[in-house]
Amino acid sequence: MTNSGLPLSVLPGTFAICRLGAEAPIPTWIEGDFLAITRTVDELSIVCPAACVPEEIQQEGGWRCLKVRGPLDFALTGVLASLAGPLAEAEISLFAISTYETDYVLVREADLQKAIKVLLQAGHHFSDER
Repeated sequence: MTNSGLPLSVLPGTFAICRLGAEAPIPTWIEGDFLAITRTVDELSIVCPAACVPEEIQQEGGWRCLKVRGPLDFALTGVLASLAGPLAEAEISLFAISTYETDYVLVREADLQKAIKVLLQAGHHFSDER
C-alpha cells in the first residue's frame, strides 16, 4: 500500500446486517445498490439497505458503509489493516466486506463522523464519488 492513503467514499443510506438460518432460501425482500450475501454451514448473512428488512428478521441496523474506491490489485497488502487499525484504536467497531474489486467497511451510524475524522488523520481521503 502507498503512503498517500486510500481513496474512500461513504455510500448513501443506512444498512442492516441480517442473520437467517443456514438452510434459509435467499429472501425476495433484499434489494438495493449494495448487497452482500454469504452462506456458511452455520448461517445465511445478508447486508442490505435497512429499509428493506422486515421487522421479524434477526438484524443489527444502523450501519453506514465506507467504500475503498477501487479496483484494488490482489497483490496489494494491508488495505483492511490500514482502516481497521485506526478505527480499533479509536474504539470504533467495524464489519468488513471484500469483493473482487474492492473493500467495504461498515461502521455504526453514530460513529460515522468520528470514523471519517480518524481515517482522515490516518492519511486516507474522502470524495463524494461512489
